[in-house]
Amino acid sequence: MACHPGFVATGNSPWHIRISYSFHRHGGCSKTAHEAKTPMPALPFALVAIVCYLAAGLWQSLSLARRVAERPTWVRGVGLIALACHTFIVALAIIGPHGLHLGLTQSAALVGWLVVALLLAASLFKPVLNAGVCVFPLAAITIVGVVGMPSRMIESGVSPGLYFHILSSIAAFSFLAIAAVQAALLGFQHHALKRRQTSGIVQVLPPLTRMEQLLFELIWCGMLLLTAAIVSGFVFVDNLFAQHLAHKTILSLLAWLIFAGLLAGHHLLGWRGPKAVRWTLAGVAMLVLAFFGTKFVLEYIFHYNA
Repeated sequence: MACHPGFVATGNSPWHIRISYSFHRHGGCSKTAHEAKTPMPALPFALVAIVCYLAAGLWQSLSLARRVAERPTWVRGVGLIALACHTFIVALAIIGPHGLHLGLTQSAALVGWLVVALLLAASLFKPVLNAGVCVFPLAAITIVGVVGMPSRMIESGVSPGLYFHILSSIAAFSFLAIAAVQAALLGFQHHALKRRQTSGIVQVLPPLTRMEQLLFELIWCGMLLLTAAIVSGFVFVDNLFAQHLAHKTILSLLAWLIFAGLLAGHHLLGWRGPKAVRWTLAGVAMLVLAFFGTKFVLEYIFHYNA
């Protein structure tokens, strides 16, 4: 007899989560024997995180528009407060007594958390804090999703090798998600300079060559982690193409080929500017389909919960 927990909304507010334990007998259908209600006080932490994320993102956008002064220390401080609350929410939502809850909303919240953490850490050494214009609001949206619409999908019996595969996959996506925002800013900057518009955001952003250098540094980091994730998937996941992970694997491989082509073109043919932006956004779009598109189809179309 095996016990599989899943998060479902409960109580008078969607901001509380309970864990339902379903007992499965060999060869039989699942039957809920009992439910252990564990209220999660997510609402106060979620509100603080959302407000702080939106405040940091708004300030960074206003500073890019030269409406307010740049205050990177203040933005990092507010972002850290939001990240601390985000950490608490993600830990409660994902870690269960019988496995990891890695459904669509939990995975999105975890990715959002890691993207913010990487962005804040990297901003101490690299001028990447401008990506917070998109990253902070998106992180706030993932919090709304995980506390308002918790998924019931669970990964039980996770081996150390599979943990490595999951973590490397999420880390790869996080680096490449930041690269996508960097690419969008680079594309805007390139377009403005081509039209000889040197005021506004262009004055705040680093020089074009530095922006391109940061973009390819992020892509290299993401590619190394994506390679590790794909290799570990083949090593530690049994019958990868025979399971529901086949589509995710194929899309991830296509994304890897796109980024590999971009890096080869940059090194051998000098690809840069708009071409680099398009390839980066195409690769990240493929990863979005791989990571979240497949989860959406499984959970909300085929109602796969285990």
